[in-house]
Order: sequence, then structure tokens, then C-alpha cells
Amino acid sequence: MSGRVYRLHSTLELPLEDVEDYFENDPALPAEIADIDITRRNNTLIIKAVAADESLSKYTPTAQLKASVTETRVYEEEPPRPGGPQWGEEEEEIPSELVEFACFKGDRETVLQNTALQYPMFLVLRDIARKAEKGTLTAITETDGDLEATRIVEGDDRPASIEVVETPSKSSKDGNGVNWRDNKFISD
Repeated sequence: MSGRVYRLHSTLELPLEDVEDYFENDPALPAEIADIDITRRNNTLIIKAVAADESLSKYTPTAQLKASVTETRVYEEEPPRPGGPQWGEEEEEIPSELVEFACFKGDRETVLQNTALQYPMFLVLRDIARKAEKGTLTAITETDGDLEATRIVEGDDRPASIEVVETPSKSSKDGNGVNWRDNKFISD
């Protein structure tokens, strides 16, 4: 299977534990990927593809997913809002815990890096997105000559389409941009 990733934007957030469990349960990986290497450097999680094709040089950087890791306090019930009524009673502590989240946020170059095995690694990201309860993944990809739009919102596949537009957007027609050729501060 051949493919390319043209556009990608992600705002996915998953508990780090869910991401680790996903890979520990031996998910069905695309045929081009033999294995996955997971590395954590401080607050960065790197999920790197190991090529099944042995002719691919060991010095060729394969595609990797990059996520920032953040800690968030998760409450068992909704915490009280500051500034709410204080009835003179001692406030009861709401049970909570600190949870580490893997945040796949950004565009293609930020989230999905390197070109070797980029499309198969996108398929892995798409599977991860289907497990996320928060965030979206949108992409335009090409598989065997056909363009495909992907949109996953909070773990659910949603309808998506690609629109090809011949004319520039309205904002550039309005003349709101800078005309660099006739700029008195630059020319002369």
C-alpha cells in the first residue's frame, strides 16, 4: 500500500496510560511497520516506526509520532467554582488524582515527523485518535492515487470532504494584505 499525508492537524489528548496500553496489547500495525519504539524524554513522548523492509537503511529516519506529556488533575466529580457561595461550612475535599496525558497537538511537521513510512504511521495515529475522548484529528491523505479526507472528533469518525478551489480566498481579494511591490518603505 502506498500513500502520502498532505495535511494533518491534531488536538488529541489521551491519558498516557491508554496510549501505553494500546501498544502493549499488540495492535494490528500496517504491513510496512514491523514494530514500534516508544521513548520518553522529559515531557515528550516519541513513538517511532521500525521498518519491516530490511532494505531500508538503518540510518534512514522513519516516521515518528511526537506528543507532549502534561499532568492534569482529574476530579471524580465536578469541582466547586471559585467565587461560589460560601455557607460558612468547612469545604469537603473532592477526590482527585494527577493523570499524565499524551497531547498530540499541532500540524503534520509537529505531530508526524520524517517521511519514510509516514503514511503507515498516520494510520497508527488514526487508530489512536479513535481511542481519544478529547480532541480532533483532521487530515488529507492519498492512497493509491485517490485523495481521502479524515476527520475524527472525540474518538468518533465524522464525515469529511475535500474541496478544490480555483480562486484565492476572499480575504486576499479584499486588499487587506500588504502589497510588497508598491511598499514605499521597501522599494527605491
